Amino acid sequence: MSFTWVGGRPAVDFTATLGKRLQTPFERVPTAADLGRWFHDAGLADHPVAVSPRIFTRALALREALYRLFTGTTLAADVDLVNRWSARPLPGPRLTRDRRAESTTTDAAGLLSVLARDAVDLLTGPLADRIHTCAADDCSLLFVDESRAGRRRWCSMNSCGARAKMAHYRATRVD
Repeated sequence: MSFTWVGGRPAVDFTATLGKRLQTPFERVPTAADLGRWFHDAGLADHPVAVSPRIFTRALALREALYRLFTGTTLAADVDLVNRWSARPLPGPRLTRDRRAESTTTDAAGLLSVLARDAVDLLTGPLADRIHTCAADDCSLLFVDESRAGRRRWCSMNSCGARAKMAHYRATRVD
């Protein structure tokens, strides 16, 4: 299964691991191994990451909390969940006593912390009001509108935008 990268931020792209939310939802990460591959493909890890069943379940809960927060639903439980993940230590290199960098094993919990911190940064920053749902009828992906005018409508001009423009053209074309 391929992943979708139209959100503009890792936390927003993470919400896209559940596709067609408002139509017939389908899971892009149906297994823990798929989530481990998503971390790698998202550029958050150098290799697919091992994900335990417990962390997998918690990751899906975080994903849904992020989606609700990004779409304007603010539930105390969602804010608390994001804050708990955000407060966890981040993965990263460590300095040894002889001043060499020692790489640490990237774990799924640390990467969920990265996603939560990205969400906090986004929701409290200048782009907080620019998180939108794609305007295409058959798409429900979120994206961060970083366009100058702030009027972007589609998650991707190459897919949803092109289909919408072609449908408009066909509807207005006189034969």
